[in-house]
Amino acid sequence: MLKKTVSYITNNPIKCTCIAVATVATGGAALTIAGPIAATIGGAGLLGTTATTGLSIGTLSGVALTNASLAAIGGGALTVGGGGIAAGTTIIGAVGAATGAVVSSKIL
Repeated sequence: MLKKTVSYITNNPIKCTCIAVATVATGGAALTIAGPIAATIGGAGLLGTTATTGLSIGTLSGVALTNASLAAIGGGALTVGGGGIAAGTTIIGAVGAATGAVVSSKIL
């Protein structure tokens, strides 16, 4: 498997470089705007959960909406054993990077 991967990279250096750049760029962009992404998801009611405070995430606004959404994406608040805001931000960044890798590999 490793030999195949090395061979592919050796035979397609420009394509592989473009995919790597797209992966880093989309992952970085997703990390940068993780808060607004999470707030949009939470505000739309797609998380379908309540915040640690017991309130529905969809009823929150501003920083409370952002933080509750990020924590929900991260598996819940740290106080209840979840990954919290940091884990939510990491997940959004990873999904952004994966999306960039998949889309760029299909386009190139």
